[in-house]
Amino acid sequence: MTSTDSDDPAAPGPLTTDAYHVTVDGGRDSFFALSIEREDSETAWLMSDTVVALDEMR
Repeated sequence: MTSTDSDDPAAPGPLTTDAYHVTVDGGRDSFFALSIEREDSETAWLMSDTVVALDEMR
């Protein structure tokens, strides 16, 4: 893992991550998602769904 901490005041703030297991269709289907966010910004974030194995991709 790479740290985002910096002594440079112009550098962006640290990143946080969260993982989710999302269930949809009344529990019939689910997927995993990963969120990466910059703590000092309301608009700097990335959320991506993931798969357990490539053969499960749709």
